[in-house]
Amino acid sequence: MAGSVNKVILIGNVGADPEIRRTQDGRPIANLRIATSESWRDRNSGERREKTEWHTVVVFNEGLCKVVEQYVKKGAKLYIEGALQTRKWQDQTGNDRYSTEIVLQGFNSTLTMLDGRGEGGGDRRGGSDFGSSGGGGPSYDDYGSQPSSSSSPSSSRGGSGSGSFSRDMDDDIPF
Repeated sequence: MAGSVNKVILIGNVGADPEIRRTQDGRPIANLRIATSESWRDRNSGERREKTEWHTVVVFNEGLCKVVEQYVKKGAKLYIEGALQTRKWQDQTGNDRYSTEIVLQGFNSTLTMLDGRGEGGGDRRGGSDFGSSGGGGPSYDDYGSQPSSSSSPSSSRGGSGSGSFSRDMDDDIPF
């Protein structure tokens, strides 16, 4: 196989206020738990069923950690893009344990607040086109920068009529 992809996309609710820790050199690390749920109607009994999965998300990116620390609270609905990582550790009795986490670090991570709890309304900036119209909250790219104002045509990507091309372009299309 020529290449591979390790990408996880989650839309879910934060189960508890995020935990922010610091490394010995002062860099922040944010830990949060996200719940994703699916529901269905049981064919035999006809009653409503629901299954909830809990996901551990670890944010190593300093800018995104600041965003998580300031804006993300228990119950917030988030859109997360990251990579799956499994790490090995030992418990108190010396037994090997494994934890699989969604990691946000580097250039391929995105965190978007979907329920509008943050400041900035529907303004967005990030690594995906999800939520580019229809409200939602601010989106933060892998640099953790604050949402930009929408006065710049390049500040928003994609979306229906979201201004991804300059309005003052007067070039004629030759076809």
